[in-house]
Amino acid sequence: MALQPAAGARDLNPGQVDSNRRLCDLLANVYRLWGYQEVAPPTIERLDTLEAGGAIAERELVRLVADEPLGLRPELTAPIARAASTRMLGRPRPLRLWASGTTFRSFTGDGGGQRISEQLQSGVELLGEPSPAADTELLHLLLAAVASLELPPRHQPTLLVGHHGLLSALLSQVPEEQRSLARHALTDFDPLALEALALPDSQRQRLMALIGLRGEPVRVLYQLEQWLGPVPLLESLAATLASVKSPAAGLGVRVQLDPTFQPHFDLYDGLVFKLVCQGADAPVAIASGGRYDALVGRFGTGTADAAGTGFGFDVEAIRDLLESEGAPAMADGQAPGPWLVASATAAGLGQALSRLAELHGDGEAAELCTRPCVDRSEAERLAAERGCRGAVWLAA
Repeated sequence: MALQPAAGARDLNPGQVDSNRRLCDLLANVYRLWGYQEVAPPTIERLDTLEAGGAIAERELVRLVADEPLGLRPELTAPIARAASTRMLGRPRPLRLWASGTTFRSFTGDGGGQRISEQLQSGVELLGEPSPAADTELLHLLLAAVASLELPPRHQPTLLVGHHGLLSALLSQVPEEQRSLARHALTDFDPLALEALALPDSQRQRLMALIGLRGEPVRVLYQLEQWLGPVPLLESLAATLASVKSPAAGLGVRVQLDPTFQPHFDLYDGLVFKLVCQGADAPVAIASGGRYDALVGRFGTGTADAAGTGFGFDVEAIRDLLESEGAPAMADGQAPGPWLVASATAAGLGQALSRLAELHGDGEAAELCTRPCVDRSEAERLAAERGCRGAVWLAA
């Protein structure tokens, strides 16, 4: 009999489950304040939906053995976009939706075998609004959600921002047959691959300068304008970043513009962003998102409604980050443990059950001690061992 979970999976103890739930509740409260409504996308989807038009590699999908090609969702965006474009097609736009749930990804372990990772996500999707105002709203909502988490300053949160269209504009002068290779070299931060491209020296030097261009948005935007001119995309991006400068600074979040940044999944075709914190040993990504108009268009909506933008939090990464100092995540304000209701004799079990029901009726958490406790001190000792807030001992 196998005594360990499947490779890549984890058992969560009650404290971790409780922390996950509290973090999800904190985030959900912020989403609701902003007018977002909860949906529950299915865990199982058709593979063509999960692949999102090739944006997600088939090797990363957890396939199921079934009569039709099915798999477990690797993220929440594509299933929600599909539902918004079908079952919720008649609802007025924009649609503001949020969801939380487990996602599943397949990867190859160090030994070459398949491993499956589970990730608890919580996030939002804003669908049917093509204007840059949707991007601005999402970044402000992201910062509002971060504020609810009360991340300690030592984690030094950084918001990395890029734009798919911006990178395409920067690559427009590269010969078409070299653009894909150049894009991969830039997004993978691979200067050796850039050096190997068959490009004129002037273009190679421009790309080498681009691979190191990141930092304070005003400075980066100035350099990009020298290369591209005052194009509308730069003006729109500058306005969006200027609007979040003050709230980000108030939270201690550093905003960094990186023209070559692209997320792991190739879902996005506009603004992209990732929130990274400093962990105990290495940086930890706790949220990511962006604009995915083309993905919405794949599900058959009209041109005007083919717009979507959203983000997702990695709830367990946040929990692990907050527990990195050895303290339970969100310990302040944590609900107290239950009372332990114990009786002096086995015959007192019925009385103990009645007292248990009274406590439950008053909204108090309480659990039953199923064995007799000869005195109050023994009941208190058992309560302490079990992490209870105290004992209710019933004499004979």
